[in-house]
Amino acid sequence: MTLRIYGNRQLKTLPGQETRPTLAIVRSALFNIWQGTIDDCRWLDLCAGSGAMGAEALCRGAAVAVGIEQSTRACAIIRQNWQQVANDSQTFQVLRGDVRQRIKSLEGQQFDRIYFDPPYESDLYASVIEAIAQLQLLASDGELAVEHNPDRLNVLTPSTLEMCRQKVYSNTALTFYRSST
Repeated sequence: MTLRIYGNRQLKTLPGQETRPTLAIVRSALFNIWQGTIDDCRWLDLCAGSGAMGAEALCRGAAVAVGIEQSTRACAIIRQNWQQVANDSQTFQVLRGDVRQRIKSLEGQQFDRIYFDPPYESDLYASVIEAIAQLQLLASDGELAVEHNPDRLNVLTPSTLEMCRQKVYSNTALTFYRSST
């Protein structure tokens, strides 16, 4: 399966349902919301799947993209996709493993934009959002976007993050957080 991103670039995805690429309408909406903030940003893509969101960020000028994905096959696809779209001044890194464990290796780094898109029925939401807050991965003027099922609009908000908006697109919702400190 293939999908297209910004600039009509074609990306690879895994066959079947192993990964669930973010719908084009949701990708477009997110980048419209974050318009003007992607250029030179530090991007973190959690549960990266095909890497489409990070690839889109790189296409729009992100300086750094880091992705975490559990699937070995998906990590290979992400690397191919990001290598295809990144220019010489951009850096990227793909980390394979359980997001709850791998996120700890990012301690001491900060990101301007974080995109978190776990399997909707997973138990990852609370622990990963809490880890982002505890590890202070979100830059002081950064934002975190969490993709989820609209039936689960009560996504956890740790004390150091505040919810700043929610958007619903059919059967996909995005909840946005920023630092409250």
